[in-house]
Amino acid sequence: MISWPNFLSQLFNGLVLGALLALISSGLTIIYGTLGVLNLAHGAMFMLGGYAGYVAFQATGSFIVAVIAAMLFLLVVGVLMERIVIRHFYGRPHEDQLLVTFGLSIVFVETVRYFFSSLSKTVPPPALLQGITPIGIMFYPTYRLALLSIVAAALIALYIVLYRTRLGMIVRAGIEDPVMVDSLGIDVYRVFMVVFGIGAMAAGFSGIVNAPAVSLTPDMGEAILVQTFVVVVIGGVGSFPGAVLGGLIAGEIISLTSMINPGYAYVMLFAAMTLVLLVRPQGLFGTRGRE
Repeated sequence: MISWPNFLSQLFNGLVLGALLALISSGLTIIYGTLGVLNLAHGAMFMLGGYAGYVAFQATGSFIVAVIAAMLFLLVVGVLMERIVIRHFYGRPHEDQLLVTFGLSIVFVETVRYFFSSLSKTVPPPALLQGITPIGIMFYPTYRLALLSIVAAALIALYIVLYRTRLGMIVRAGIEDPVMVDSLGIDVYRVFMVVFGIGAMAAGFSGIVNAPAVSLTPDMGEAILVQTFVVVVIGGVGSFPGAVLGGLIAGEIISLTSMINPGYAYVMLFAAMTLVLLVRPQGLFGTRGRE
């Protein structure tokens, strides 16, 4: 029998998961919307962020340093990926993009497995955020409450970058019409590099801030990749608001369905995606497709 405390707890779990999916998906949808690249390595980048933060935490004992290290490491990884590999696939078929990013994902996962083994690793939350906090008729892990605030702040920061800066204006213009941006004399490839770096950094940040809530394993990015692609489809390719709304919807579907029968969580998630595709093929906030 479902109790009110259990129901409210699952609602909060869905909200936290949804906010995290929104942040990861925002990086993925920006990359695809701007560059037209289907990045199957995005889940592995999420995993790399967790492990990069783990290494920094083991060296310093500071969670803040771990977060900064994970962000900077994935920014560098993203820029190098774009410079060395991805930019050679902009004009190639999507099948080629899928294969090369899938290959990079395998390389990342197996490299981490080689150095850290398949055994799970943990990153403890900061001392001030340990324990549980009473919320009305239930108790809830303090760090999960903080995680919701941390991810919300990151989403706000990303929104400011996209909608209140010149770089964001160029990125959004590139999503709508990359040819026009190029004709205005803007170095599109430099913008592409920055966009890929920002997307990778968002994935890395998500990986480390989520680490105290889950165990780190080399394969942890696989499930999150599937969920983020569903979020992008529901919200609409290239839409930041769509990624946020789609993430919250997906998080609540997974959490509330798991409360009743965990085996049907993905069934309901894909059912919701199918419904959106039938009613609104471009997604809830979808933009015009790339030519």
